[in-house]
Amino acid sequence: MTKTLKGIAASDGIAVAPAYLLVEPDLSFSKTNVGDVEGELARYHEAIKVSTAEVEKIRDSAKTSLGEEEAQVFEAHLMILNDPEFTGAIETEIKEQKINSEAALDETAQKFITIFEGMTDNEYMQQRAADVRDVSKRIMAHLLGKELPNPATIDHEVVVVAHDLTPSDTAQLNKNFVKGFVTDIGGRTAHSAIMARSLELPAVVGTESITADVENGQNIAVDGLNGDVVIEPDADQIATYQQKSEAFLAQKAEWEKLKNEPSVTADNKKFIIAANIGTPNDMQGVNDNGAEAIGLYRTEFLYMDSKNFPTEEEQFEAYKEVIEGMNGKQVIIRTMDIGGDKHLDYWDLPEEMNPFLGVRAIRLSLQNEEIFRTQLRALLRASAYGKLGIMFPMIGTLGELRKAKSILATEKDKLTAAGVKVGSDLQVGMMIEIPAAAVMADQFAKEVDFFSIGTNDLIQYSMAADRGNDNVSYLYQPANPAVLRLIKHTIDAAHENNIWCGMCGEAAGDNIMFPILLSMGLDEYSMSATSILRIRSLMKKLNTEDIKDLANQACFVSETAEDNEKLVNDLMSKLTN
Repeated sequence: MTKTLKGIAASDGIAVAPAYLLVEPDLSFSKTNVGDVEGELARYHEAIKVSTAEVEKIRDSAKTSLGEEEAQVFEAHLMILNDPEFTGAIETEIKEQKINSEAALDETAQKFITIFEGMTDNEYMQQRAADVRDVSKRIMAHLLGKELPNPATIDHEVVVVAHDLTPSDTAQLNKNFVKGFVTDIGGRTAHSAIMARSLELPAVVGTESITADVENGQNIAVDGLNGDVVIEPDADQIATYQQKSEAFLAQKAEWEKLKNEPSVTADNKKFIIAANIGTPNDMQGVNDNGAEAIGLYRTEFLYMDSKNFPTEEEQFEAYKEVIEGMNGKQVIIRTMDIGGDKHLDYWDLPEEMNPFLGVRAIRLSLQNEEIFRTQLRALLRASAYGKLGIMFPMIGTLGELRKAKSILATEKDKLTAAGVKVGSDLQVGMMIEIPAAAVMADQFAKEVDFFSIGTNDLIQYSMAADRGNDNVSYLYQPANPAVLRLIKHTIDAAHENNIWCGMCGEAAGDNIMFPILLSMGLDEYSMSATSILRIRSLMKKLNTEDIKDLANQACFVSETAEDNEKLVNDLMSKLTN
């Protein structure tokens, strides 16, 4: 039966394909005694055989889509599946205790995990605990007749359905087969939504119940333009979505004509429209959409997509690849923003009551200087290959900024003394995403080369509303006059101190926010690559003289975000008619 759900339009586009549930199955079991030990051993051996074949397939797929290095984790899984000490110990449990395979597997796996985790003087062996967990979960699933979802095994067109998608999940989606995704929770600023825009995948988030309402294989239509999701659409609905998709693609084709055009207003004022990226793999989208710079390279994905801390050399190569790929255009690389909702399996950070207000981003870097210094050395070395800006996230005080700059200067001096070339035009900047930093922007501007406003966090901290919490999502208001005043004050402080100011939050690519930001004189607009040509098209329609009063009205006359949405819509209607 056809059913329509309403969610949040997170990434433009239309997709119609069978649903693929990326949902962990229930792997609970009961310990039982078995009479037919040989039969139980045969059942166990079959689970090992099927698990091995599955991991081999995943490994081969990973080599193609992710590369040899990323596929190494699956080689480790195969070693465990073929390790007689591990598999033999389970067999022994089944024979001697006459218990079911599930119980023998669980008891043996826990012993191995405890042993590996206890090897505190051997980081490599400690990390094998995670491999044992993964392999054991796979064997358990086959013993219980359950299917483990894995994006790497998708080999036909699907729409991925999940409660939520982690950044790592999203980064592994193969665009050749994954045509879109839908989640129960999330908003436009969730990391999965941001990644969807980078991958140009239609996405709807925050449906609340999609995982409960749809079954594997059911046909599903995803409207990333207005947030509708239709389960089992009928023929007429499919035809309507096909027409809507064709119209959207035709609009994109018109925007693509602006790929090599400069970003200028109707009165020929020049600005920069840049792209946000997560990995070097995003560079194709950057170039395909005519980005004039990279305004944000989120380096935490280097850490999140790795099983260990990325080495200086690994980071250097990743940064160098992006810098060289921009052919002299500026690249702003943010130091790692780990913490909050971004975690590393191999970094055992302390639990915090409120991780968004805890040790994250620059705070974590300053408390773990060697990890920070490794990243800074890689960045400094890469700066010799193009125009680089290093940006510190989550700066709240002048003391934090000065300490980060001091560490950077020390590493630069060391490299220079060792004869390592460092870029001569390196810029150092900071994100403005804590309200205290926005208020003190006039002081910070004296100590950096640029600002980049991170609206996603600035809004959640200003409104005291977790951007990932659906219950308070109504408070995520980019156009709220209070937020706009902080943004305007930051831009004005930058210009008064002769530095440039950009924005790398999602608001930079928002149709309502863009005219207001243009009126404020924001210098650089960095966004998901797929938004660039749409915003460039919008910019060409606007004359700065026609919108010169918009900023003051939005900040100091309007009382609500809704007032500002109406203000912009009325103005745009007047200007385009």
